[in-house]
Amino acid sequence: MSDSSTMAPAASPTGLELERLRWEIAALTGRMRSVELERDSWRARCDRLTEQRDRERERCRRLSDSGSYRLGRALVSFAKEPLRTSPRLIRGLVRRLRPGRGGTPAVPGQATRAPSVQRRPAHLYVAIGLDHDALRDLLVTINQRLLVTPDHRPVVLTDDPAFSLLRKLGVVLEYLPDRATWERHRPGRAWDDLLAERLAQLCRAHDTELTVVVDRLRPPTLVDLLRA
Repeated sequence: MSDSSTMAPAASPTGLELERLRWEIAALTGRMRSVELERDSWRARCDRLTEQRDRERERCRRLSDSGSYRLGRALVSFAKEPLRTSPRLIRGLVRRLRPGRGGTPAVPGQATRAPSVQRRPAHLYVAIGLDHDALRDLLVTINQRLLVTPDHRPVVLTDDPAFSLLRKLGVVLEYLPDRATWERHRPGRAWDDLLAERLAQLCRAHDTELTVVVDRLRPPTLVDLLRA
């Protein structure tokens, strides 16, 4: 007697069902390929960004190791917050700006220039960030200081573009473009490096004995200059 509970074999898929399955497999394969391409694109982009990061790190390391960067950082720190600047930075700034100390050694056999007895030493006033009126007041104060004790020749470094109008006050004025103007026209070169190079140049050109960084928020009074 036959077993009536025996199941009949499953029917084979029709041609239409097979075609639908092939299209679904093709669609899945296409999506997987698209994901793989996107993955490879992101990997390549990450590799490029990593190389760029490494180059920028190396540039930053070389810049931070340069003497001009340390000098510029000390100057900016002292100009912004003179009371909070560490004594170590100030001592390093003074050593870098004072001619004949820590600079280029003397060449053997080369005659040194004898200082003139009548020539007064130069003092460099770094007056960055002062507007035109504040710069004029500073020059007047310096002249008053010299009337009391004429012991030096003042040289003032300013970023005021109208500085030439104040030459009649009798103080030597040297110009440096302000940070915003410089970065707008020369973005590829750091303004701090420009400042450091300009200071070193002025110290050599005028044979400065002392450098005074003027606080733009509180310019020195006559009493301050007399005490200094």
